[in-house]
Amino acid sequence: MSDLYELTAVEQRQAIRRGEVGARELTEHYLARIESLNPELGSFITVTAENALDRARAADEFQAHGGQLRRLHGLPLAFKDLTDVAGVKTTHGSCAVDHVPASSNHTLVEVLERAGAISLGKTQVPEFGLTSYSENRVAPPARNPLAPATSAGGSSGGSAAAVAAGMLPFAPGSDGGGSIRIPAAATGLVGLKPGRARVPAGSSGDDPGRLVVAGPLARTAEDAGLLLDAMVDEPLARSQFGPEPDFLGAARRAEGRFRIGASTLSPFATRYPLWLEPEAQAAFDRGAALLAGLGHDVLDTDFRYDNRYPEAFTTAWTSSLAHLRIPASHEPQLMPLTRAFRRRALGRSPAELDQALAVLAKFQEDTIAQYSRFDLVLTPALAMTPRPVGWYTEQTAEVDYMRQCQYSPYSSMVNVCGLPAITVPVLTTPAGLSMGIQLIGRAGSEAQLLAVAAQLETTR
Repeated sequence: MSDLYELTAVEQRQAIRRGEVGARELTEHYLARIESLNPELGSFITVTAENALDRARAADEFQAHGGQLRRLHGLPLAFKDLTDVAGVKTTHGSCAVDHVPASSNHTLVEVLERAGAISLGKTQVPEFGLTSYSENRVAPPARNPLAPATSAGGSSGGSAAAVAAGMLPFAPGSDGGGSIRIPAAATGLVGLKPGRARVPAGSSGDDPGRLVVAGPLARTAEDAGLLLDAMVDEPLARSQFGPEPDFLGAARRAEGRFRIGASTLSPFATRYPLWLEPEAQAAFDRGAALLAGLGHDVLDTDFRYDNRYPEAFTTAWTSSLAHLRIPASHEPQLMPLTRAFRRRALGRSPAELDQALAVLAKFQEDTIAQYSRFDLVLTPALAMTPRPVGWYTEQTAEVDYMRQCQYSPYSSMVNVCGLPAITVPVLTTPAGLSMGIQLIGRAGSEAQLLAVAAQLETTR
């Protein structure tokens, strides 16, 4: 057998069910890799080894006594340090709040633990999940395993780095403006942002734009499908969407040929100078060629976006900062970008936020109408190769944010529209970096996106 971490999550699941490996053995294997690799990569803020081993031991005993195995029985994962896990401190990536153990589990934790998963700890995030890079003052930055001098992206950067480095088989992320897809693209993973409310456990209570949803980070489309099957397995999802689709099965079957609109236009182009680096353009071109070679109809587009979008999105995305309970004496401990956006959020009136939300609602309506001419929309995943650690934070807050928009100008519009989207690696640069594409689907098309991602895997 290969080293355990080299097996896909689906293969590890099969090995557990066949009795070839136990949950405790698998947990110990990944804890050893975390101990070895995390000091360089900064994936984890907190490792909960003792609790993980206890849960793994109980999982093995349950299996030994003939218990009916749940979907993720014995499989390790970890949660972003924005997500409460009972008894474990939640830092939110910030030194401006107290780091106290959570009193209860977030719903997402309950869902995945009920599915049999074993949490190994909490992963690195940007402060309050605000940025597309995972650097803060709490712990070392999350680094890209493909090139440790570069960022793993954000806000699910620690989780992506852990999966890409083989410290986890897969991991749940959350995405309010690209936070699954950006780090997945940077580290060579499959990153799926489900449609709005598809994973109710990933929704945020303080999210007036309804931007945030949880989804999987994985090395393969099948692994992403397996994790998504577990993430949607809760009564609220079933009541809204009916019988659960078999996402793992959709990835395995890899069926379908689709009409795909190709576009490199971003709604941020009216605000900032945007361009595609040669590697990003090459990935986009290769993705289009691969899709056409697989039998899809790839067509040019003439999309247009509302030029009010950049300001409206920024207003909605940062509005929750006004509600943070931070003592005035702790404000200086905030990251400069957080502090700047918090001041603006505190200074806005409710009417200004309502106006921004109205602009985004119209943007959603107009954009979905344009996209509806196609089954899927193809864009670059990122406009640049992964950026060096410190590339953002060494600048002023204004330049920091501009650079984020220039690096990942194709992601937040998908959250505003509430549509599902997936990033898939299609090219490795001479320097060993991964570059990918993004596919945006219609509402409810997560299974189609996984199927196309699986098709693309056959070409690599």
